[in-house]
Parts: sequence; C-alpha cells; structure tokens
Amino acid sequence: MQPSQTVAIPVIRTGSAIGHYRWRICALLFLATTFNYVDRQVLSVLAPDLQRIIGWNEIQYSNIVNAFTGAYAIGLLLAGRFIDRIGVRKGYAAAIGVWSIGAAAHSFVHTVLGFGLARVVLGVGESANFPAAIKTVTEWFPRKERALATGLFNSGANIGAMLAPLAVPWLTIRYGWQSAFLATGLISALWIIPWMVVYRPPREHSRLSTAELTYIQSEPAEPALRIPWPYLLRRRQTWAFVAGKFMTDPIWWFFMFWLPKFLSARHNLSMADMAWPLVIVYNSATLGSIGGGWLAARFFSIGWNANRARKGAMLVCALGVMPVAFASYTESLWGAVALLALGVACHQGWSANLFTLASDLFPKRAVGSVVGMGGFGGAIGSMLIATLAGLVLQVTGSYVPMFVITGSTYLVTLLIIHLLVPRLEPARINTNEV
Repeated sequence: MQPSQTVAIPVIRTGSAIGHYRWRICALLFLATTFNYVDRQVLSVLAPDLQRIIGWNEIQYSNIVNAFTGAYAIGLLLAGRFIDRIGVRKGYAAAIGVWSIGAAAHSFVHTVLGFGLARVVLGVGESANFPAAIKTVTEWFPRKERALATGLFNSGANIGAMLAPLAVPWLTIRYGWQSAFLATGLISALWIIPWMVVYRPPREHSRLSTAELTYIQSEPAEPALRIPWPYLLRRRQTWAFVAGKFMTDPIWWFFMFWLPKFLSARHNLSMADMAWPLVIVYNSATLGSIGGGWLAARFFSIGWNANRARKGAMLVCALGVMPVAFASYTESLWGAVALLALGVACHQGWSANLFTLASDLFPKRAVGSVVGMGGFGGAIGSMLIATLAGLVLQVTGSYVPMFVITGSTYLVTLLIIHLLVPRLEPARINTNEV
C-alpha cells in the first residue's frame, strides 16, 4: 500500500455479532503447543527405564538432552526468518512435519548417538512453534485480544507437560517404549491436515465474515522497522533480560528432564507410579503463571510503580523457589512433590514477570528481537546446566547440589537485573541510529 492511500474502516457496533472463526485458529495453536511439549517430554518420562535398557550413564544422558537444547537454540535464531519467508501456513506445517519425524525416529534407535541425532531433528522442528504461533496471533487477532490468545495457546505447554506422564506409561506398558515415540510423533503429524485445510491469511479466507475481518484489522498496523541485534546489544536493558533468561530458563529445563529420574532414584518409583506426582508438579506451573501475573497486577493496583511492582513480584517468586533446595533431603514422597510443585509454580510466576520485563524495557518493535535473544541465552544456559547435572550425578550420585543451585539462582539473578536496571528505566531507541 502506498503511503498516500487510505482505507475506510467500517465501524462495528458494540454488541454486534462479529464472528469467532479466529478462535478456531487459536484452538489449533493450542493443540500444536500441547503436542510440542508432549513430544519433548516423552524422553524424560522414559529416561529411568531407557537408562537401564540402553545402558547410558548420567553424562551420556546430559549429552542427549544437550543435543535437543543446542538444536533448539540455533533454531530459535533462524525460525522467525524462515516463517516470515514462506508464510505461516506452509512454515508451521513444515516445522511440525520435521519435529514429528524427529519424535518418531526415537523408536528406531538404540544407541546414545542415535538418540542424540533424533533429538537434534526434534529440536530444530520444535523451535519454530512459538515464532509461528505468535505470528499467527498477530495476523488473526486485534491488538487488544492478542494477550488473551497468546495465553490460551501457551497453556498448551502445561497441558502437554501433564499429558506425557499419563500417556507414556500406558503406551509403554501395553506396547513397548517404542510405541510412545511413534504414537506421539504420529499424532503431531496428523495436526498438519486440519491446519492446511483451515488456515489461510484473514484477507484470503472464504469462511471469514466481513465483520470479523474488519474487527481483526480494526487497528493500524504496527511499524515493521527491524532493529538489528548489535544496536540492542549496546543497551544494558537487553543484558538484564538476557541474564534473566540465561540463568533461570535452565532451571525449568532441569525440572522437565530430570524430575522423573529424581523420583525414580530417590523414591524408587516405577514409570507408572510417578505419573500422578509428575502431573501434580507440572499442573502447579499453570497456577504459578497465573499467580505471578496476578501478584504484579495487585502491586500495581495498590499504587506501586512499575519498578517496585515488577521486582516485588519477582522477589516473592524467588523466595518461593528457595525451599526446593530441601527436596532431596525429605524422606516423604509427597513432601518432595510439594516442594517441587512450589518450585515449579514459582518459576512460572517468575517467568511470567520476566517476559513482561521485555515489554517494560523496550518499545513494541524491539520486543520480538529482545525475546529471541533472551530465548537463545536461555537455551545456552540450559545446555550448561544439563552438562553440570550429568557430571554431578555421575560423580556423586546425589541431587542435593542441583537442588541447592535451583533454590538459590533466582535471588542472584534478581540482584543482577537490579544492578543493570535499578529503576527499570526503558531503553531509548533512536530510529535515526537504527
């Protein structure tokens, strides 16, 4: 569209029926994100049994985890441009096709190298999920609904983390461990069919009403100015966010990939027995995410400024994670589950505020780039903690050092963030310098 052109936007009367087709698109994003987390969780649920069957040690398991995390990190840097280049419809389908192949490929390998290669394929494909989903939300929802749509599809991550401990033992006991990888990979691949049938850009969609299209496009397009990474890396606000992701994302990955092994080693649980403890722990993530956002909003409502409210909520979450340091000491299974559930919930509350920190510190046109940089930093940190966990467990056989690190990391990270942005002042982006 030329700058001189204008578009007349019809006014939609309040209360008029504008349609809800966009929510069908959101439902597909929810399903994709659910499958994304189920597929990555299958290995961690099976890890205690596979360690006995395949014969890998703790360091080799950490290398398998790192194969996924490294591929995921590199994929995060490239996925956005890939999706932009070929479009959401084909790009999302291609990504899920790749990760479905990676998921199913686990069932055909029996060596550490084989599992590592399968994890690489899975990581490359899965890295495109969130860039594709966020771009879809941007295309299909007006700005005022995007946070809700994002929250709804992102809840699939927690649902996926809960479904895996329930479905994987059932499949494994009845049909063997290979069936868990095959079934989850196949189900993910089947998602491509409704996506290719249902999805079109809003302007090209024959089943979208004029009223709903008008509603979706009722706000002016946001500036498309791309801010290069070198420019952003010169801002201390960028490093505050990257430091937060680098130091605390690894804790979430540790919770995802080592909790089944911990429950098996410390409390002698079989794969079937650990299903409900894992469901309880991962379900607490949803409550924590909502609670962390509510707490910050509550602090705002009583008159706290952005700096005090955001850091106050993060401080509460950081203190809430600390008791997880005692999870390895307790003799009670359900006592350990309670501590782990509290830690996971507080991590997600922290994470909700950390993501919002990016929008506190940067204009909208820079948030995507900063979040991508933070995600890359978080993935690199996750590779480091996976390597450390493998070494510690191989040498000592104890989870105590890892849980002590988990419990203390958030307070240290909050201190670093505070030193970098003591008043939470937004970065100044000079368009003329970009």
